[in-house]
Order: sequence, then structure tokens, then C-alpha cells
Amino acid sequence: MLVSTFVPLLSLALAPLVSAWPFSLQAARGGGKGSGGGKGRRDTPIAPKVFIIDMFDDEGSSWFGIPEFNVLEQNITVPGFSPLFPQAHCTQDGNICQLVTGEAEINAASTITALVHSPKFNLTQTYFLIAGIAGISPKLGTLGSVTFARFGVQVALQYEFDAREKPANFPTGYVPQGSFAPDQFPQELYGTEVFEVNEDLRQFAIQMAKTGKLFDDAQSRQYRANYASNPAFAAGAAPPSVVACDTATSDVFWTGNLLGEAFENTTKLFTNGTATYCTTQQEDNGTLEALMRGALSGLVDFSRIIIMRTASDFDRPFPGQSAATNLFLMSPGFEISIQNIPAAGVPIVTGILSQWGQRFERGLKPSNYIGDIFGSLGGKPDFGPGSLFGGKPAVLPKRSLRSRMRRGAVRV
Repeated sequence: MLVSTFVPLLSLALAPLVSAWPFSLQAARGGGKGSGGGKGRRDTPIAPKVFIIDMFDDEGSSWFGIPEFNVLEQNITVPGFSPLFPQAHCTQDGNICQLVTGEAEINAASTITALVHSPKFNLTQTYFLIAGIAGISPKLGTLGSVTFARFGVQVALQYEFDAREKPANFPTGYVPQGSFAPDQFPQELYGTEVFEVNEDLRQFAIQMAKTGKLFDDAQSRQYRANYASNPAFAAGAAPPSVVACDTATSDVFWTGNLLGEAFENTTKLFTNGTATYCTTQQEDNGTLEALMRGALSGLVDFSRIIIMRTASDFDRPFPGQSAATNLFLMSPGFEISIQNIPAAGVPIVTGILSQWGQRFERGLKPSNYIGDIFGSLGGKPDFGPGSLFGGKPAVLPKRSLRSRMRRGAVRV
């Protein structure tokens, strides 16, 4: 009796929900104007030619309101993106898209993993422009400079002593993992220590960026003049320019001559002397690892990545300034570093689009190795212990990989 009475009542109660179900499902899938960026649900994935990757709101908004293209014509909510930055933004034709990952390595890796595996996008032919700000060494550049990296090096993935407790003969408290001194190559590798991207694409990006007009201002000029008294810092005292040099990733926002020199050495050590450190940031190796795993799954092309960082501050003080003042002083270079993201980046994006059929649709074949320190994508890394997979894409079981990684990491 209870059951026979309850079932009709339940049916009546659920009827409004059942009738509304298709609309709820559409909203959950991102359909409709504002969420999906168009009228009705999009069934065909967007296939961007260029995807711009920024790390925080000022970097992201630097692309809004520019005359060359409008990435706010479609706003697509993507499950797995940062709750602070839940949407990707695209032009109406879908050729150019942009997102903000959130800051530091975990946010970057999480957002890019969500992007790579999202059914809303087809990224198999997409070029990725990592476009953010960074600290810079005055040995290589200055406030407002635009840098392009071939190598991303995870410099803080090491053992660490408090400097007050380090061995007296150590120049730094950082020691590569599995090693016993700062100048020894790491004897144990995690795989994210070094990434190398397409040098031929980097050179194209540098050429395009040089056609842009970089911003500068009086306060940045006045501040960088403090570096002129040290000949080693001549680049720091010069006007902003486009520079080919490499980038260091660390979740720790560090500063000072001692750490600067330590991470310069780490960059050289981890790349067998190939890379030249100049910028420091908090995300790129996380982004690159997520893209590499996407490449292993056939979802992205790792040869289509550009790493661009503009300089907002110096990684070490000028002569006579303390490291604390260098860190806590609000850098006058922040504004021009944000302005120079699109100043240098727009010519790259439009250059790829304008030459799509003739050159970029088929891709720029790299003349160098690309991938991680393990050789996971195939080929032989020109740094580290060499390929752990015999030059072929990764297929080894984890236990076998781990033992080979430890044995193979002894070669410098």
C-alpha cells in the first residue's frame, strides 16, 4: 500500500525535473551564449591555429582590446580550469584562443592538462605561445626586454641546505638530487628538470617579435641606469630588446647575487653547458610537462611551442643595493613588461596565421632535439644522460624506467 501510493507521488514530483533535463544537460556541457560563446551548443571542437597561454590576470588582459584580433568573441568554460580563470577565450573563427593558468607550477600543469584533454578543442595542429612576465638577469637583459627560450630548466628541483648550515666549501645550499656537491650532475632524475623546444620556431618568433615596437618609460630608464656601474650588467642598463636566452622555473620567488649565480650554474649543469640562463618564472616546466604528455597521447604537437617572457624586474640588485630592497621594492618595469607581451606577441600570432597555408599548417620541422630529459618523445637529448628509450618514444614499464634513470644519470 505504501509503495503503490509513493510511486505516483514520486512521478509527479520528478516530472518538472525530467522535462527540464535537456536544458540542464546543455548548460552543463557549456552550450549557449556566454558559456559556449555562440548560439546553441557547439558540436565541433574548436581547432585553434594559435593558443596563447598566460599565467595571471594582467598578462591575460593585455590581449583584450587590441586592434589586431578579439579573443573575447567566444568565452568557453572548460572543466578543470582554475576557479579564478574558468574560461578560454577565442576569436569568432576559432583561429586564436587564449587562457590564464593561474600562477606557479601546479596551477599551470593542472590547467594545461585540462585543456589538452578537453573535448571542446582539437589541438593537434595548434601553436602554443607561452606569454608571461619574468625576472631577468642584468647580464642578459633589462626591464621590458622580451626573451625567447630554447630550454626550460627546473632549477629548484634539488636538495637544499639553509645557507647558514651548508658545508663551508659549498658556494650554494643547492645540491642536485642524488649528488653530493653543487657541481655534480643529478644522479636521480624526475624527468621535468629540462625541456627543449623547437629552435627553428624560436628563431621565427624572434624575427617576428623584432618587428614590434617595444614600450619603455622614464621610470624604468631611470631605475636601470643603476646597473651601468658594473660592466657585467651592461645589458641591464641598456634599453629593452629582443633576446634569445633560456628560462629557469621555480615555485620560489627568489632574489640576490648568490642565488642568481647558483641557478646560472644549475642551468648550465643540467643542460651539459648548452643553455644560458636569463629569466626566472614559476610555471613553464609545469606547462611543458603537461604539453609533453599530451604529445605522447597524440593530442598536441610538441614542436609547436614558443616560450616568450618579458622582463618585469631584475633577479639581483644593482651595486650598492641590498637583495631585500631589490625584492621588496615595487619594480618600475611591471607596466612595460605587460605592455610588451602583445607588442612582441601580436606579430608572432599574425605571422603564423598569415603564412598558415604556405608554411605553418604542415609545421616547422625542428633541426634540434625537442622534448624532456628522458627522451620520452623519441630522439636523443643533447643534455643529461641521453635517451632512456633508445631514441624511441617512451614505452618502458615504470620499474625498468626507474632503474635505468638512476644508472644512466651518472654521465655529465
